[in-house]
Amino acid sequence: MRKGVLLPVLSGILGGLLHADGARAQKGAAEIASIQDNSFLMEEAYNQEEGIVQHISSFQRSRGGDWVASFTQEWPLLRQTHQLSYSVYYARVDSDTAPHTGLGDLALNYRYQLAGSGDSKFACAPRLSVLFPTGDQRKDLGAGGVGFQVNVAMSTVLSEKLIMHTNVGGTWNPRAKDAQGDAASTLGWNLGQSFIWLARNDLNFLVEAIWNQAQAVVGGGQVSASHALTVSPGFRWAWNRPGGLQIVPGIAVPIAVGADRTAASVFVYLSFEHPMWEAR
Repeated sequence: MRKGVLLPVLSGILGGLLHADGARAQKGAAEIASIQDNSFLMEEAYNQEEGIVQHISSFQRSRGGDWVASFTQEWPLLRQTHQLSYSVYYARVDSDTAPHTGLGDLALNYRYQLAGSGDSKFACAPRLSVLFPTGDQRKDLGAGGVGFQVNVAMSTVLSEKLIMHTNVGGTWNPRAKDAQGDAASTLGWNLGQSFIWLARNDLNFLVEAIWNQAQAVVGGGQVSASHALTVSPGFRWAWNRPGGLQIVPGIAVPIAVGADRTAASVFVYLSFEHPMWEAR
């Protein structure tokens, strides 16, 4: 999942806008006009530059009525080498008993710029996340226990107009729970590949393909496994504003292909990125 999104976004942006005019722009005019770190369902391997903060909101709704809204905020930690972020989720799910709406699990993330940057042909950034059980597992809104996730993002510039991103990761929850409170250890894997076509610096078309294998608790010490492939075409565009503010909306249509059905959904994306303080 990546809420009532409007208030967190506006409050986060307001502080940045108040400081933006006094902060030095971190990118030149030609650089800031391009869209770079705005993937939808995947990660790109570009940490936030020093002094630059990003606020990301998304909303995904399936044809059956389930939806999930998310808010993520990314902060550079001293330098671009280290990045901290958090993600909060709010969802509506149709469980076995009745539909439920509420807060999902909270993710606290650390990402390390292992190789390259946004100016390199190749970049790599591994991430470690702690997943806190703030969602109610009795309503299918959370895992029921503290989990851990790793993901390695790799970004490669193939040509002047084509970029690809690759993700490999896994999620482990040593004591996940089902709705009845039974606990078991669960393990999941994810693979992802995307291609970004730079039609213009401020208009990109992209396709993301993600494979997930997940486990769910079905009894004490017992789990069941499932997997799905999601192919998501979409596009994004940028509005570059004074003071270094870049606004990036986007739309995609994720199509999930599971073992027994194919399901399409609509995905809406909105990012605000701006200088928060002057880089040293």
